[in-house]
Amino acid sequence: MATGLLALLDDVIAIAKLAATSLDDVAAQTAKAGTKAAGVVIDDAAVTPTYVVGLAPARELPIIGKIALGSLRNKLLFLLPAALILGYFAPWSITPLLMLGGLYLCYEGAEKLYEVVMPHGAHDHEAAVSGTLDPVALEDQKVSGAIRTDFILSAEIMALTLASVALSNIYTQAAVLASVGILITILVYGVVALIVKADDAGLALAGSSHGFLKPIGRGLVAGVPYLLKGLAMVGTAAMLWVGGSILVHGIAEFGLHGPEHLIEAVATRVASTSSSLAGVLHWLATSAAQAVLGILAGAVTILVVQIAAPLIRRLRAKA
Repeated sequence: MATGLLALLDDVIAIAKLAATSLDDVAAQTAKAGTKAAGVVIDDAAVTPTYVVGLAPARELPIIGKIALGSLRNKLLFLLPAALILGYFAPWSITPLLMLGGLYLCYEGAEKLYEVVMPHGAHDHEAAVSGTLDPVALEDQKVSGAIRTDFILSAEIMALTLASVALSNIYTQAAVLASVGILITILVYGVVALIVKADDAGLALAGSSHGFLKPIGRGLVAGVPYLLKGLAMVGTAAMLWVGGSILVHGIAEFGLHGPEHLIEAVATRVASTSSSLAGVLHWLATSAAQAVLGILAGAVTILVVQIAAPLIRRLRAKA
């Protein structure tokens, strides 16, 4: 009896050690996958505050909460099962899907640059439509628009995550995908909540009876608009960098290593100019080259869309 009990305890300890190892593996792979998706996360955090602009301050946090719940639903109920099914039954499809997502990011980033250089009225039309809605309908429109945008960015995050754990078993993949989805959602929308309420905090501090807090409050009120503009620029740069990076690596996986080797050669040459900053310069040069490729790919996509959109409208009208 004692021998059997000891054997059982040994089995329990072995299972516990195995579970701990698995959890450590999941944690490590979650951190690795989250790092790979950082560029998309930056863009997500930069884009989301624009969806509460023009709405009542009291509704800002509830709206962010609705978008965050929609984001979790996107990731856990739709994208996670789809990613596991594709990874199990059609792993060959992951790279093409990643490249499609990367091309979309390039398109969005190039479209933002195009809007700055040559405003073409898309945002004005959207603002005019929004101006005709009552507050409840406007809020619903903003939330649904944010969740649709989040779906694309979340799909890219989940695809990047799946690609980084493609060799793991399906249980580890599911755990890592769920962990990344939850942690990134908390991170993104927590940061967004802080950003959109920073001006309110500034107003409160500016009206404080403590003199040393007033300059801080005034600084926050004055600085938040610039912060939002800076985030928009960072988000655009992140879109182009991440999109270009995905395209470069995807092309290489199909056997075309020319762009990857050219970027590496340029980055190595730039890094050689300073031994103390070699690592930073190499990363900056690589990211800049990938962003340039992203701009080119996005510009071509914009041209294709502009040519194809009227043709599609005509075909629909004839049908």
